[in-house]
Amino acid sequence: MRPLLAGLLILLAAPAAAQPGAVEVRVPRTFGYFLGDLVEATVEVEAEPGFALQAASLPRPGPVTYWLDLRSVETESAGTRHRLRLTYQTFYAAIDARTLEVPGFPLVLTSGDAHGATTAPVQVPGWSLGLSPLREVQPARRADPAEYLRPDGPGPRLDPAPPRDAALVLAGLALPALLLLARDRAWWPLRPRPARAFAEAARRLAALARGPETEAGYREGLLALHRGLDAKAGRRLLADDLDAFLARHPAYRPQAESLARFFAASRLAFFGGAVAEARTRLPLAEAQATARRLAAVERAA
Repeated sequence: MRPLLAGLLILLAAPAAAQPGAVEVRVPRTFGYFLGDLVEATVEVEAEPGFALQAASLPRPGPVTYWLDLRSVETESAGTRHRLRLTYQTFYAAIDARTLEVPGFPLVLTSGDAHGATTAPVQVPGWSLGLSPLREVQPARRADPAEYLRPDGPGPRLDPAPPRDAALVLAGLALPALLLLARDRAWWPLRPRPARAFAEAARRLAALARGPETEAGYREGLLALHRGLDAKAGRRLLADDLDAFLARHPAYRPQAESLARFFAASRLAFFGGAVAEARTRLPLAEAQATARRLAAVERAA
């Protein structure tokens, strides 16, 4: 009796196996599929209350057979009805109308409570799929092989005016933008030229030479040449700095004697109070000629 009682207790404690529910497979159509087509299938399982599909038993996306792949699996449950939405893709290159079998697969329904878990295996049956060829096996014989090809479809006539007008408008907008960029980047020919200090001094002396000769005009002419020398040297240039300036700028060495006379006349005019004597030593016309020669050397450099 004791072994029999123990066996009964073990049977009560073990999970019970439930009866499988009804299974139904539906597809939009079972024929007329071509190479590469997607096939939608719906599997509905009617189970007892409290049972759910076991996720581990669901089919995994991937190859099913050499000609069929499972692309996706979606599940949906409503009460005792469980629905699987399966998407297959065919890769069978049929040469004639042919029916192939899509294999079925097993599912497991589970129901758990405090006393244990109950499982119920469900077998989804296979179903047939009709595949059609992309072309006929033996087409009609043609004398010219080119007749087997279909002619090109007529393309739509495109009006070139809108893209042409748009291109012209964009080109018109791009030109000023390019000019602004060239000015900002100092590209040629908008690259600023270095300032020509002696050319500016020569222009100022030529303007003064066209007017009446006055002491104020003479001093202004000397100041114009002074400013040109200062700009070229990068600082105030005095008579004692002339040798160092010519050493740094050897192109102006031929004008050393003229520059020495200029500094001597400038010292008389501004510090000696002898403008008349300075004009005698260095007339304004000679100062203008010195500025022109310096400007010529500057332009050549």
